[in-house]
Amino acid sequence: MTDHASDLLHEVAFTLTPIGRIASDYPDKFGVPRQPGLAPAGRAVLHLLPPFDDPHAVRGLERVSHLWLTFVFHRSPKRWTALVRPPRLGGNARTGVFATRSTHRPNRLGLSLVELESIEIDAGVRLYLRGHDLIDGTPVLDIKPYLPWAESRPDADAGFAPAAPPSHPVDFSPEAEAALARRPDRDSLRELIIQVLAQDPRPAYRGDVADERVYGVRLRDVDVRFRAEARASDTLVMRVLEIARPRP
Repeated sequence: MTDHASDLLHEVAFTLTPIGRIASDYPDKFGVPRQPGLAPAGRAVLHLLPPFDDPHAVRGLERVSHLWLTFVFHRSPKRWTALVRPPRLGGNARTGVFATRSTHRPNRLGLSLVELESIEIDAGVRLYLRGHDLIDGTPVLDIKPYLPWAESRPDADAGFAPAAPPSHPVDFSPEAEAALARRPDRDSLRELIIQVLAQDPRPAYRGDVADERVYGVRLRDVDVRFRAEARASDTLVMRVLEIARPRP
C-alpha cells in the first residue's frame, strides 16, 4: 500500500452506531427471503434505540410508504472474499462480490427496501414494517425515505439476476393444516409460509429438483418442516409436512 493510499484509509476510517434493532418473523438465516419484497407477509418491528428514539426524528415519516434501511449482516462472518457463489447461479459459479448482493461483504453492510405500515410512539419509537428480508436482531444503521421518481429504474440492467426467481406451489399435509387451525394468526402465518417456501429456500446446490430430504425453517415461533416433491406434471411442489413449536 502506498503512503497516499494509507493516508486515505486513515482519513475515512470511522465507527458506525446502530440506531435501532429489528424484531422479525425470521429467527434464523435459513428461509429468509433472498431479496426484500418477495414475501410481503413477512412482518418486522424496528425498535429505535436511545438517543435515536426521539419522536422528533421520525416527524413526517408517516407520509412515506417505503423506506431504505441500511443495516449490518450481523450473523455473517467478518471475513470476506473477492469472489462469491451467488445462490441465483446455483452456488457453483463465482462472481465478484461487488457484482452481487452477497452477505459476505467487506463491511457487512446491507440495504433493504421495506414497506412502512405504521409508526408507534409510546415510551419509545417503533416502526412496523412488511416485505423485509431481515433476521431477528438485525442492527439498523440508517433510515431514508424511498423516492420512486428518482430511484425506480425498470429498464436497468440487473446482471445475472434480470428477473424475480421462479415461484413454486406450496401445499399442506393434514397434520400441518390441523396445526394451523389451532393458531390465532393462522391466516397470516399460512401466507408467510407460502411466500417463503414458494422461493425454494433449500441450499442452491440442490437445484430445482425434487429432494427426499426433509428441511426445517423457523418462522415466527414455529418450525416448519417441508420437502420438495415432484408431481406427475413435473411440477416441483413444496410440501409442508409439519408445523410445530421448536424442539428443546
